[in-house]
Amino acid sequence: MPSLHSPATTTTSLAAALRDHFNGVVLPIWRGPGFDTTLRLPYEAVDANAHGPLPVERFRAMACARQLFVFAQAGDLGHARVLFESLTRTFQDPRHGGWFYSVDARGAPLDTTKDLYTHAFVIFACAHYGLRSGDPEALDHVHRTSALIQAHFVADHDLFNAALNEDFTSVTGTPIQNPLMHLIEAWLVAREATRDNAFDAALRRLANAIARTFVHEPTGCIAELPIGAADNRLEPGHQFEWYWLIRQAPELFAESGLDAALTRAFAFAQQRGVDPVTGGVYASLDETGEIKDPAQRIWAQTEYLRALASHPSPTVRAALLQQMALFQQRFLRPRGWFECKAASGDVMRPEMPSTTPYHLATAYEALPREGDSEPLRLI
Repeated sequence: MPSLHSPATTTTSLAAALRDHFNGVVLPIWRGPGFDTTLRLPYEAVDANAHGPLPVERFRAMACARQLFVFAQAGDLGHARVLFESLTRTFQDPRHGGWFYSVDARGAPLDTTKDLYTHAFVIFACAHYGLRSGDPEALDHVHRTSALIQAHFVADHDLFNAALNEDFTSVTGTPIQNPLMHLIEAWLVAREATRDNAFDAALRRLANAIARTFVHEPTGCIAELPIGAADNRLEPGHQFEWYWLIRQAPELFAESGLDAALTRAFAFAQQRGVDPVTGGVYASLDETGEIKDPAQRIWAQTEYLRALASHPSPTVRAALLQQMALFQQRFLRPRGWFECKAASGDVMRPEMPSTTPYHLATAYEALPREGDSEPLRLI
């Protein structure tokens, strides 16, 4: 695999190597030892060395949905179809509607919470799968799950609650940033897959609500909790994720002011949230920009790569090659990846979760390919 120290390494050659690792190492894990052939669901995690599944306590709908996206995007529509059938068979609530959070090792409902994060990923995955397969059932789930969110999860000020009980009669989690961000992500794909203008209006309303409630004015960052909440935090990885997201449909988000805010947030997160030596992205900062959680999780690194690759400034994009090489050296290994490291480089989580390939796939899709404009090069 090319590295920063290889002669004439370019962004395109290193991006190709990252994709080769994904296709040749990561995907086979989740077609093989990471897949429960009885329930036809991805295990929650596998051992990083032997790739055997960890002891099974649960299967989550969100993990299945993320894997559905990964294999649909990879063009493996056969395995994607299996995952789609498992998702709809195993996690739908036949009594109250919506989707259970998790099932137990035998496939029986375990956590019956109605979780916005889960519902957003069902929309996201079904939209991707429907877009690539043409399956009308998948797009039907996109519409029905979106309608259910708008009917049951609605909160004050055009926001949506994070969680409700099984029959939607009690709020168990008030609005927080992360599920709302993934709902934006899901509705952007739903808009593309269905060509339904209703998603445009929903995206505008939600973006405006997020701008009013979560933007930390001194930095432009989108905070994890509503502004003014106690013990709030700013996650650099989420700033990079938001930065990429709002550029997918700038005409929808112009009114919200998120573009200007996140331009500032990107610069702040890059300056205060990235280890200048290792390139590792810290888990969180406090509202003054001091490190709150120094752990470096692989998903945050992938979001930094994606944001760098999409940045309009050539000066900023010039950091991409170095960051790709640091990511490769620090977080990938011949048989998989490191999920989380301390700033010292010590491994904090030895397992490989089934949810991580989603982050790898979205980042690698944004990286340069052969035939793009002149690649960055190290001689």
